[in-house]
Amino acid sequence: MQQILSVEFRKRLSDYIQKSALTPATRESYLNAAQELTAWKLRHNCIGLWHIPPLMVTATIDDGWGHGLEIIEKLAAVAGITVHPLGLLQPPEKIISTCRQLNPALLGLTVLQFDSDDSVAEIVRGLPSATRLVAGGAAYQYDPDFAARTGTHVVIKNGASFLEYLLAMP
Repeated sequence: MQQILSVEFRKRLSDYIQKSALTPATRESYLNAAQELTAWKLRHNCIGLWHIPPLMVTATIDDGWGHGLEIIEKLAAVAGITVHPLGLLQPPEKIISTCRQLNPALLGLTVLQFDSDDSVAEIVRGLPSATRLVAGGAAYQYDPDFAARTGTHVVIKNGASFLEYLLAMP
């Protein structure tokens, strides 16, 4: 039964991604979608996309608001990921040590400042080999070379592209 629910849940996520491509998404619309999808999961006793939920550590290094990170954390939880939030304005050393300790599948990071190259590159070098850096924010949006310079594995443009990435994960 869980297999059937997982297929139906994947379809719901895909439908949401297609729908969000037609209208500009806002922080509020992402949070509302997360709430609606969570309610559907609870009604149908669906655990998410995976039988064994992957772990995702989240943090910001230069973002004191964390609005984008909040969206990613909510959508990750909706998809069935276990989220371990480190919080805002975390130093690279703490992010690296937490990832080495927990060995998450994903590190979700928001980067706003264009002078954060060294910090992001340090984080990438310090990650466990199985951990993928999934990052977004103004530094990636407005500097097309930022990801390549820092070694970022996956750049997320918005909540819908994050869900697309999760749907493609094994």
